[in-house]
Amino acid sequence: MAAVITTTALTKRYDDIVAVDGLDLQIERGEIFGLLGPNGAGKTTTINMLCTIVEPTSGRAVLNGHDVVVAPAAVRQDIGIVFQEQSLDTTLTARENLELHARLYGVPRAAWQERIPQLLQLIGLEKRADDACRTFSGGMRRRLELIRGLLHRPEVLFLDEPTIGLDPQTRATMWEYIRTIAKEHGTTVILTTHYMDEAELVCDRIGIIDNGKMIALGTPGELKGRLGGDLVRLRLDGPVPPRLHEHPFIKRVVTAEDGLVTITLADAQHNLPALIRQLPGIVSIEVRTPTLNDVFISLTGRAIRDDSPVSGGGWAEAAWRDMNQGNSR
Repeated sequence: MAAVITTTALTKRYDDIVAVDGLDLQIERGEIFGLLGPNGAGKTTTINMLCTIVEPTSGRAVLNGHDVVVAPAAVRQDIGIVFQEQSLDTTLTARENLELHARLYGVPRAAWQERIPQLLQLIGLEKRADDACRTFSGGMRRRLELIRGLLHRPEVLFLDEPTIGLDPQTRATMWEYIRTIAKEHGTTVILTTHYMDEAELVCDRIGIIDNGKMIALGTPGELKGRLGGDLVRLRLDGPVPPRLHEHPFIKRVVTAEDGLVTITLADAQHNLPALIRQLPGIVSIEVRTPTLNDVFISLTGRAIRDDSPVSGGGWAEAAWRDMNQGNSR
C-alpha cells in the first residue's frame, strides 16, 4: 500500500530549541495512525507542519503527492481537521454549519444533500438539524464537529483529542464510522489523544515522540511486546532483596515507596512461582498484561496524563494561535 504521508529528515527549530529533530516517517493510505507524546514533545509541531500551518526549517514532508512547502493550497484541499476546541458558528443551525463547510470545500450539491442527513442520523441529531447550535449541549456540538470534518471526504483527517466530552456509546459509534471510511474510502486518519486505551483499540500503528524524536513506532501489539513480559505488582512487608534484577526471567524492576514493587516478568504463567520464592513477605500480588500506557511510561518516564492538554485547547487551537501571531506562512 502506498504511503500518503512521507517525511524525510523533517526538522523545525525555534531559535535554539529543536522542536522536531530529523523525523523520518511514512503513513500509509487508509491507516489510522496515533501520534502520542507528552506536551512539548514535538507532536504538535509535527502535525502543524503536515497541515501547512508551520513551515519546516529543513527536511521535507509530502502529503498525498503534494510538498507541504511547495504546494500548501493543494495540501489544505486534501485534509480535514477536527479541532479540540469548539469551532462551530453557533448562530447557524446544524444543517447550515454542514452546508457551509460543504460549499467551502467544493462538495457537489447532490453529494452533500445525500451525506448530511446520513451523518446527522449517525450522531443522533437528525431531529435537531434545523435548530441553532447555540441551543446544543457541549456533547452535541462535539458530535457535529466530528461529522463536519468527515463531510468532504478528505484524503487525510487530523483529529485533535476527538472524543473528549463524548459518552462511551457515541465514542464507539464514531470510531466505528471512522474505521469504515478508512477501510472503504482509503481515508488516512492521524489522531492525538490522551485516552491510551482508545489509541490501543483504534490505531493501526502508533508513533511515540519525545524531545522532538520518534522514540517508538509500531502496532499496539508490537509496542507492548517491547516490554518483554507481563507486569507483576507486589506489596512487601520488608525490603526488596538485593540483585533481584539479575534473575534471567526478570526483565525490569521498578521499586516504588511503601513496599510497592513493579516487575516485568517474562512468561508470568511459568515463572511466577520462582519469583514468589525470591520474595519473602509478600502482602499482595497482582499480575496483568502490559498496556500501552505501561509502554509510554517505560519510554518517557511518565504517564501521558501527567501532562495536561495545551492550556486553552489542543494542538489545533495552538496552531491557529501561531498563525495569528505570524509564526507560520
